[in-house]
Amino acid sequence: MSEAPLVPGTVAEHTICLLVKLGQVAFRIAEDGISGTGLRVRHYSVLQALADNGAMAQLALGSFLRIDPATMVTSLDDLERAGYAERTRDPQDRRRYAVDITDAGRKVLADLNRTLVGLDNDILADLGTTERHSLHALLGSLAQSPALTSMFDAVREQSGAKRA
Repeated sequence: MSEAPLVPGTVAEHTICLLVKLGQVAFRIAEDGISGTGLRVRHYSVLQALADNGAMAQLALGSFLRIDPATMVTSLDDLERAGYAERTRDPQDRRRYAVDITDAGRKVLADLNRTLVGLDNDILADLGTTERHSLHALLGSLAQSPALTSMFDAVREQSGAKRA
C-alpha cells in the first residue's frame, strides 16, 4: 500500500485535478461495490432516473442523463435482459420507445441505494458530519451550475462532431 496521497505533489494544487482523480477513485470503488449485482454505475443512474421521473422516452432519458445514444441502447439492453427495465413502443409515435422500471428493477435499485449509502460512509469516513454536508452541498452546486453544464455540453458536442 502506497503512502503517497491519491493526488500527489503540486498536481493537487489544481482543483480540477483533485476532482478528476477523486472522481476516478470514487467511480472505481462504486463499480466494485455494486459489481455483485452484475450492474454498473450507469445502470444505476438509468434505474434511479426512471424511479424518480417515471417512464420516459428512450431519447429523453439519454438526454436527461447525458448518456450518448449507443451507450444508452447497450445499458437498456442489459437492464431489459436482467428484467429491471422494459421498453415499449410509444403509442403517440411508434418509432420511439418508452422506458420504464420494473418491480424487479425497483427491488435491485433499493439494494443499490443501500450499498451506495454504505460506500458514501466508507469513502467519507475521515470527514466529520459538517464537512460531509458541506462537501455534498458544494458538489451539488457544481452539478447544477449553468456555466459548467454549458461548458460540458459544448465539449460533448465538439467531440461528437469530431467522431462523425
